[in-house]
Amino acid sequence: MDMTYYDHGTPAERWERARMFFDAKDYAAAARVLGKLVEEVPEQTGPRLLLARSYYHSAQLRRAEAELRIIVERDPVEHYARLMLGRTLERQSRHEEAEPHLRLASALAGDFDEL
Repeated sequence: MDMTYYDHGTPAERWERARMFFDAKDYAAAARVLGKLVEEVPEQTGPRLLLARSYYHSAQLRRAEAELRIIVERDPVEHYARLMLGRTLERQSRHEEAEPHLRLASALAGDFDEL
């Protein structure tokens, strides 16, 4: 297996590299780093959430949705993942599916005025 710049280093180094790409708005590069990292540490929410955000910002909405669904299945009260899932569904014009996720995200964040 050939190692690339995206694969090189410890998981912690790759996490930092992915965050640098994300912060620089190079979402596709961040997703390349994070995809393999998530395979290695599938139980960790942080890398998977940043991967979903990278997909979202690079308009890979089906991929973002898949990662977000994994997170909310594992942790139903993860409000940011719920919010992102709702927004991802909205961007796909799936407003009816988005509504319960957005309402739950608001409730979990304590935004009861919007309910």
